[in-house]
Amino acid sequence: MIFNKDRALKIAEFLLQIKAVKLQPNAPFTWASGWSSPIYCDNRKTLSFPAIRTHIRQGYAEAILEKFGKPDVIAGVATGGIAQGALVAQELGIPFIYVRSSAKGHGLGNMIEGHFEKGQKVVVIEDLISTGGSSLVAVEALREAGCDVRGLVAIFTYGFELSNRNFEAADCPYITLTDYDHLIDQALKSDYITEADVASLKSWRSSPDTWKAK
Repeated sequence: MIFNKDRALKIAEFLLQIKAVKLQPNAPFTWASGWSSPIYCDNRKTLSFPAIRTHIRQGYAEAILEKFGKPDVIAGVATGGIAQGALVAQELGIPFIYVRSSAKGHGLGNMIEGHFEKGQKVVVIEDLISTGGSSLVAVEALREAGCDVRGLVAIFTYGFELSNRNFEAADCPYITLTDYDHLIDQALKSDYITEADVASLKSWRSSPDTWKAK
């Protein structure tokens, strides 16, 4: 679910402007999964641009307060959600923790780093949602540790049906600051892509595992 349509288009514009997102329907990328994809997204780039970083941080904070209320703790998902989560926690003036992709193989073997207490209300921060797998591993780890996970906020989602089903099955509401549909709308508006590209981009989102560039 998108938090705010105007902000979604503005953030999409920023992502395209700094090449945090690249759209290449005629020269697709290959993801680690082996999927052929017309889009590449690296939201870590937003951290290098102070004005954009601020806009996104404020967007996260507004979305959290309106959708979930003020939590006790912000939890970032490693690695993309760590820096973003720390910024959001600072904006809200609350503690920050982060969740590793797996437990440490040495020391205390922690999966969750930082101080928290059982029963505390937590909102999880991600930078990107694809299938939702890594995000929901973090949510489950927090729940097993006794946290009251209210939901998750991310900068961007591709909007795959699989991710929607995964979040629904996990009973974890989520919202994003922008998404694939708003990105395409903004890319078309700014002449980044043509009308002819839109059908190919939308067909990829419907069947990303079988899509091929024409």
